[in-house]
Amino acid sequence: MDDCVFCAIAAHRAPASLIYEDESSLAFLDIHPITRGHTLVIPREHCENIYELSETAGAAVIRAASRIARTLRQELQPDGLNLIQSNGRAAGQTVFHFHLHLVPRWNKDGLFLPPHSPVLAERTNLEALAEALRARL
Repeated sequence: MDDCVFCAIAAHRAPASLIYEDESSLAFLDIHPITRGHTLVIPREHCENIYELSETAGAAVIRAASRIARTLRQELQPDGLNLIQSNGRAAGQTVFHFHLHLVPRWNKDGLFLPPHSPVLAERTNLEALAEALRARL
């Protein structure tokens, strides 16, 4: 896609600090890093979000992400790692080419994820939703 910066990076028409690339995916350092080593992994094929992501492209991204995660751990020795993936403006997506963030984390790095609700869901509601979702699969 001509106006997609990530497609331009994948085609080597835009600059990026590439870490990894193969025929289906690539990984590069984020230009606005949350932490040192913050990496983006993308499929070469353009797809706006996870809803458009093919199973083949998704598998390629996860294979690359797993390899990059191990490399980040070896090189940076973080205490943890967040995988972040957003779909749509409401979820905070700003570049509309599927991408997975790998964010190395250190104890006391000052970053906090939004708090998770401590409210226990009703089992009957969970089961009803699970049944509806299974039916669509």
